Amino acid sequence: MKIRPILLALLLVGGFVFFTTRWAPLRLPEPASLWTSPAPAHSATLTPEENSNIAIYRTASPATVFISSTVYQRDWFFQIYPVRESGSGFLIDDTGRILTNFHVVSGNAKAIEVTLPDKSQHTARLLGYDQRNDMALIKIQPRGKVPFLKPGDSSGLQVGQKVLAIGNPFGLEGTLTTGIISSLNRTIRDENGRELADMIQTDAAINPGNSGGPLLDSQGNVIGINTAIYGPGSNIGIGFAIPINRAKFMLTDLASRGRVARPLLGVTTGFLSAELAEALDLPARPGLLIQKVDPASAAEQAGLRGATREVVVGNYVIEVGGDFIIEVDGQPVNDRSVLTRAMEHKRAGEPLKLTIVRGRRTLTVTVTLGEAPQKL
Repeated sequence: MKIRPILLALLLVGGFVFFTTRWAPLRLPEPASLWTSPAPAHSATLTPEENSNIAIYRTASPATVFISSTVYQRDWFFQIYPVRESGSGFLIDDTGRILTNFHVVSGNAKAIEVTLPDKSQHTARLLGYDQRNDMALIKIQPRGKVPFLKPGDSSGLQVGQKVLAIGNPFGLEGTLTTGIISSLNRTIRDENGRELADMIQTDAAINPGNSGGPLLDSQGNVIGINTAIYGPGSNIGIGFAIPINRAKFMLTDLASRGRVARPLLGVTTGFLSAELAEALDLPARPGLLIQKVDPASAAEQAGLRGATREVVVGNYVIEVGGDFIIEVDGQPVNDRSVLTRAMEHKRAGEPLKLTIVRGRRTLTVTVTLGEAPQKL
C-alpha cells in the first residue's frame, strides 16, 4: 500500500523535471541580455562645429522674430476679406528696428504684428521698403532694449562656406537649419515675375515662414535675408537669400533721404548670344538689344534708341534697329543679368556708363539714372 504514494511522488518529480528541461529554451531572456553593448553608452563630447552652432543659435534666436500682417483683398463678388501673411524678420538695433522681406508686409497691410521670442506681441509700423529687392524695414516700440544681430559683409562670400538660417517655417518658431553656400550671383524671378539678381543660393533648408529671417555665417554675422525657395511647397535643397550689403544700401537711403531711391534706366532689352548678334549683322559678341525706351525716362534723356522694326531669325521674332549694349560700366555683357547687377549697386541720380553699337559705330553713353516710383 505504501508503494502507490511513492510511485505518485516519483511521477510528479519526473514530470516536473521533464517539462522544465523540455520547455526551458522557449523562455524569454532577461531584459538585460537584449542589450548588445557591454555597458551603457555615455553622451559623446560635442564637436567644435556643434558648439559653434549652439553658440550662434543662442545669440541669434532671441533677435529673430515672427511677423504677421493682415491684408484686405476682394473676392470674385467684390467682397472684402482679410488675408494673413506671415514670415520672419530680425532686429538690427536695440531700439526695435527689424529687417524683413517686402512681401511679408506688403499689399496695403492694415496691421503688422511682431511676436518676439519671449512671446510678447507688438504692433509695428513700416519705415521704408525696397520693393524691387523685396526688402522692408519696420519698427516696434519694445518695453526695453532688445537683442539684435550684427551685419556681416556679403561681398567676399565663397561657395562652400558654412551658413545657418533661422526663422519660423510653417509657424514653427525659432527653427535652425544649417548648410553651405551652394552658388553666388544667381538670378531668379519672384512670384510676380520680377528678377532678383545676385542672390545667394544655399542648401540650408528654407521653407515657407523663413522669408525675412537671417542667413548667418560661421561667426554669427548676418550675410543675407532668406527670401525664396525654388519650386512649389517645401524646401528641396535650393534656397535663396538677398545679400546683406544690398540692405545696407536701403538703410543708407532711408537715413539720408527718408525713402529708398531706387534707380531707373527706362529700357526694355533682350539678350543676344554672339551667334544671334552676328546673324543680325551686329558685332559677333553677346549683348543686350534695346527693344523699347520709356518716354521721359533717363534712357530717353541720354538719347538711347529702341527698336524700329521686327525680323524673324529661325523661330524667333526679334525687334531690331535699337542700340546694342555690349558693356555696362566697363563690364562686358556676357549674360542677361549684367545690367541688373550693375543697377543693384546704383542709386537714383548716379551715372551709368554704357558702351553701345549703333549702326556701324561704337559709342559710349553716360546715363544719369532716374528714380523708380514705389507703390505698396
